[in-house]
Amino acid sequence: MNKQLRAGDVAQVRAGDIVRVRGKEEILASLDENGRLGGLPFMPEMLAYAGQEMRVYKRADKTCDTIQQTGTRRRMQNTVHLVGARCDGSAHGGCQAGCLLFFREEWLEGGPRAPEGGGAALETLEKDTVRGTAEDGEPLHRCQATELLNASEGGLGPYDWSQYVHDVRTRNERLLTVLRGLAVLAFNIFQRRTLRLPRRLRIKGGEEWPFLRGTATGPTPPAGPLGLRPGDLVEVKSKEEIVKTLRPDNKNRGMVFDAEMLLYCGKRARVLRRVERIIDEPTGRMIKLKDCLILENVICQAVYHRHCPRSIYPYWREVWLRKIES
Repeated sequence: MNKQLRAGDVAQVRAGDIVRVRGKEEILASLDENGRLGGLPFMPEMLAYAGQEMRVYKRADKTCDTIQQTGTRRRMQNTVHLVGARCDGSAHGGCQAGCLLFFREEWLEGGPRAPEGGGAALETLEKDTVRGTAEDGEPLHRCQATELLNASEGGLGPYDWSQYVHDVRTRNERLLTVLRGLAVLAFNIFQRRTLRLPRRLRIKGGEEWPFLRGTATGPTPPAGPLGLRPGDLVEVKSKEEIVKTLRPDNKNRGMVFDAEMLLYCGKRARVLRRVERIIDEPTGRMIKLKDCLILENVICQAVYHRHCPRSIYPYWREVWLRKIES
């Protein structure tokens, strides 16, 4: 049964609620002359969801700063993620990042109405996907991810305890998950403070949980090519195997192995696709990648990142995976 939203009562939308995306004309009327609302672009790829009934995946009241890389969380207003609504990159040069789309509640039936005035045409949405060209003539793209600083505000620090209560109340996270995350946060804050002590008095030398540190001292060449293709079944190697492929900055040929990826060690998944091009969020440039894959239903769970709801696909090198023959 659909959840009926009362206009202006944004707290009514929670994870798991069923909503209906407004029709194309209503959404276009809510946008400014640049095709945005509150600084957030409505992208052409999102038109496919107009008029559809969908389930709320999570509220998007906070998000990671992936542009300035400050490590803080940014506050979002009246915004949610919907189950299965990921960008296919069709209007952005074929970007393959597969980001979860941000939907303003004004774009949902029963949600608050956008201020009157303005409005955008379909051509405006297409035009807004490019923000110019680089010196080498390559297009610079604009999307929700590149515009997050304009669509969010301020820094949400780790000591703002209301965010964790909000995560539970909105059903974004279970209470036990949040408590575990807080335990990790408290331990890592303690570890940072012990860096002023002599090394012999620190736990693991002051390293933060989950104690991920690459051990490779020279170049980190790839393993023999696996030739993985979409649909192939793989198993993520153990932490002990993976750290041998990483330099002390936890990179393999420039690609970071993030702590969140450790949660999948020893687990199996199917290859979703090879990733050859993605938009660089700080610059809008299209980056070309080699030996990069994403796996089905393998996402950043944000256990170590204060429950950011974006559920970004981690990128995998073949050397971190083991092919499982059917």
